Amino acid sequence: MNDSCGSNVAMPVKFSMKDRLRAEAAIEPDPVATAAPTKTTQIIAIYGKGGIGKSFTLANLSYMMAQQGKKVLLIGCDPKSDTTSLLFGGKACPTIIETSSKKKLAGEQVAIGDVCFKRDGVFAMELGGPEVGRGCGGRGIIHGFETLEKLGFHDWGFDYVLLDFLGDVVCGGFGLPIARDMCQKVIVVGSNDLQSLYVANNVCSAVEYFRKLGGNVGVAGLVVNKDDGTGEAQAFAEAVGIPVLSSIPAHDDIRRKSANYEIIGRPGGQWASVFETLATNVAEAPPLRPTPLTQDGLLGLFSGDVVGRNVVLQPATLFDMIGKTDVERPTLEVVYDAV
Repeated sequence: MNDSCGSNVAMPVKFSMKDRLRAEAAIEPDPVATAAPTKTTQIIAIYGKGGIGKSFTLANLSYMMAQQGKKVLLIGCDPKSDTTSLLFGGKACPTIIETSSKKKLAGEQVAIGDVCFKRDGVFAMELGGPEVGRGCGGRGIIHGFETLEKLGFHDWGFDYVLLDFLGDVVCGGFGLPIARDMCQKVIVVGSNDLQSLYVANNVCSAVEYFRKLGGNVGVAGLVVNKDDGTGEAQAFAEAVGIPVLSSIPAHDDIRRKSANYEIIGRPGGQWASVFETLATNVAEAPPLRPTPLTQDGLLGLFSGDVVGRNVVLQPATLFDMIGKTDVERPTLEVVYDAV
C-alpha cells in the first residue's frame, strides 16, 4: 500500500493463537545442566516435645557452626516464635506471617531484610503463627514456606538450613518437611523422660510412614538434652536404630546461662566440646530408617514403678455405670393401630 508520500509501508502481520502456540512449542529448551553443583545445602528438621530444649540446642549449634566457618540459616517453625530468642539475646524477631500480613495491607512486597536477621555469621528468621484461637498453626507453616519460596529460598547458598519444629507431627503443617521431602534428614531432641521420648517415637513413626509411601527423609539421630545419666534416652535410640548425636548434661550452669539468653556454644568456652561434637555429628550423620516402638515397647524402657506399667486394665460393667445390671429400653418397632 502506498502512503500519502508515495512510500511503501508494510502492514503488521497478524498471527492466530494457533500459530503463536506452535511457534512457542518449536523453541528448544535450555540444555540440561551437567556441571557439578557449586554448593549442596543440608536442610535438617529438628523435632521435639515443647520445652525440651530445641531452641536452646539449635541456637548454640548454629552459632558453633557459624564460628567454624559454615554459612547457616536457622528458621523457627514453632508458633511460639521463640527459636531465635536465645540467639538474639531475648529480642523478638519479626515473623514472616505477621510481616507478610502488614505488607499485604500496605500493598507492598516482603523483602529479605524485613524477615531475616543475623548475628555473628548466623542468619535467622521466624515463620510465626496465627493468634491463639484464630487459625491453624500448621497452615501458618505452609504459608510461611510459600513466602520463603517467593523470596528465592532454593537459590540461597547456605551450607546448612536448620528448621525448628514442634514434635506434634500429627498435624500436616508440622510434618511438612517429612511428608514433602523438604529436608534430607531429621534430628529429634529428647531427654530421659517418657513424654519427650513418646514425641521422639512419633517422629520416627512419621518418617517410617512416609518412607513406605516413597519418601526419602531419614532420622539422623537423637540429641539428649538435660541428660541426668539414667539412660532411658540412650536405650530408646538403640531400640529404634538411631545414634545419639550428643548428650547435653543437666548442669546448673547451662540452665542459668540459657535462662539469661546467653550462648554457651562458643569455641574455647566451657561447653564448646559438646557443641563441636554435635556440629560434626549433625553434618556427617546419614539419614536412617528407624524402627518405631509400640506403646508397650516405649513403656518398657522405664521401670514399672515410674510409669505404672504393672497396672491391669479392668473392664467396666453396666452396674458400675447405673447401679443395676439390666435396663429396660423402649422398642424401636413401629406399631400400627388396627383400623
